[in-house]
Amino acid sequence: MNGIHDMGGMHGFGRVEIAKDEPVFQRRWEARVFGMVQTMPGDNIDAGRYSIERLDPVTYLRQGYYGRWLAALEHGLMAFGVLAPGEIESRTGAQKAALETSPRAGTPAWIPPPARDYVREVERSPVFHDGQSVRTRNHQPAGHTRLPGYARCRCGTVVHVHEAMVYPDDNAHGRGENPQYLYTVRFAAAELWGEGAEPGTAFHLDLFEPYLEPA
Repeated sequence: MNGIHDMGGMHGFGRVEIAKDEPVFQRRWEARVFGMVQTMPGDNIDAGRYSIERLDPVTYLRQGYYGRWLAALEHGLMAFGVLAPGEIESRTGAQKAALETSPRAGTPAWIPPPARDYVREVERSPVFHDGQSVRTRNHQPAGHTRLPGYARCRCGTVVHVHEAMVYPDDNAHGRGENPQYLYTVRFAAAELWGEGAEPGTAFHLDLFEPYLEPA
């Protein structure tokens, strides 16, 4: 899916600033959003990513990381009929008034959900092998994909063949898991970024089999 979320290689956003000793959550509400999303039923991480990708560009850029999580959660709850339009604003207004007159309750313990395994067995061998030269396809799906725009139509080398895993391009849309082999592919930085790339550097991407073809 082509959208503002696929920011790799875009110009005009400046350097990525890395803060020293940056906390996991900048504000308390971010931790609450994380907890809400993690405790929601369902285990389709691909559908969750796709819901964030469908946010309008202004919301995506303004809301920040966990703000996007919250916006996508709200949209999802309204789409499934759990919440009605305007209900969130009504509830948050009443909750704010209650908090101003009531003591804050203690923080409940949070137990993380069990780890999910996305590896699947398939009855075929991988198409590509270690050391093979490959080219990424001009993959332009209407929905979710894990092939970034800057890496399309680029040549690289397979450096590791992983087991077959759930294919995000189908799983995000409820079309089934359709497991596909996953490959770690090494690209020369200049292949991806051109003359502006740092000399002598390389970039590794984990890419699913349908994204690749022999070079």
